[in-house]
Amino acid sequence: MEIRLLRYFWTVAQEGNISRAAKLLNITQPTLSRQIRELEENLGVPLFRREKNQLYLLPDGLFLKERAEELILLSDKLDQNFAERKQAQLEGVMTIGSVEADNSDTVAMMLEEMVKDYPKVTFNLVTGTSDDISDKLDKGLLDLAVLLEPASLTNVHVLKLPREETWGFLVSKDWPIASKNQLTPADIQGLPLLCSNREEVQRLLASWAGVPLVQLSIVGHFNLLFNTLPLVEHNVGIALTIEGAVTKRAADHTVFIPMEPAIQTNCLLVWKERMQTPAVQEIITRFKHAFKA
Repeated sequence: MEIRLLRYFWTVAQEGNISRAAKLLNITQPTLSRQIRELEENLGVPLFRREKNQLYLLPDGLFLKERAEELILLSDKLDQNFAERKQAQLEGVMTIGSVEADNSDTVAMMLEEMVKDYPKVTFNLVTGTSDDISDKLDKGLLDLAVLLEPASLTNVHVLKLPREETWGFLVSKDWPIASKNQLTPADIQGLPLLCSNREEVQRLLASWAGVPLVQLSIVGHFNLLFNTLPLVEHNVGIALTIEGAVTKRAADHTVFIPMEPAIQTNCLLVWKERMQTPAVQEIITRFKHAFKA
């Protein structure tokens, strides 16, 4: 179990309120709520009793809080000891490319911790399509890349990030299907579709629909969802995407509806097989440690 996750849990237990704990931890309330919910799911037991805006520890929660305090204190002591042993400060610039996805906040948290520990390390964050990011990584323009499955990768190191990305359709609220909780292949039959220009995603759509791609009513292709949002808003078509790529602006006139049968894929942290700078090696080590690679 990650020390970071134990620290999140301990802070929530101490405060008895997600909102106050999120402010102390300097993360968003939805992110913290999700982390606590996933912790309870992984442990298989409820840790809190929820009453309105207040959280009260259940017996298993009290047990975990006591153990978490011990582990956090030990971790802090080890961090202090190793900090004192450092003879040189890491420095340099990291360039990281990332697709639009829910896992972007995982990368953000890692970068936040990295620059806090090593103030002389800076970073460039590049957002783009999977194809653009992969191309830049292959050319050596990026140190690391965050890509979304499905992806065709060769001659690279890959670390699968644990949080799954949910696929579905972005639909204008004007459409009758906007009231549905899920969309099946039958629901989209004959509807105009907007799909990624990546062949891997097109194959994913055809496999889910159970028909050849040519039998689907694809009226257009796109690379980034941001540029496609006006088309969805103006009823040109419904767009296949992941929930994590949907912006707050999209919620004003559109709704994201998951696919049924459900499709969930992971994001991948990818780097080339070459000598990395100490700063890049450090953040790769942190990712591996956090996700037990």
